[in-house]
Amino acid sequence: MQRLRLKADGRIVELRDGREFPFAPALPVIASAGATAPTARELRRRARLTQIEFAARLGVPVETIRNWEQGKRMPRGPARALLAVIAHAPETVFAALAAQT
Repeated sequence: MQRLRLKADGRIVELRDGREFPFAPALPVIASAGATAPTARELRRRARLTQIEFAARLGVPVETIRNWEQGKRMPRGPARALLAVIAHAPETVFAALAAQT
């Protein structure tokens, strides 16, 4: 089973034998105010999933996805980190989450 960790500086590392190895290139630092991280809706649409399918893959209630997409709530903490990783390696994340069930 592959173990990944999102570092505070935006890097994704793979954990093997207690050591960290680079998994993906560092996230670019974007200076413009107009550029933002992809939203939950954008990530879901890129993956071509319905809200129900996306919620099931993430292991959260569909109401959570709806609240994020409608702007009623914003992903926080681990959810925000998970979405950041999905933005860079969706296939890997979905495969890892599927292996957990």
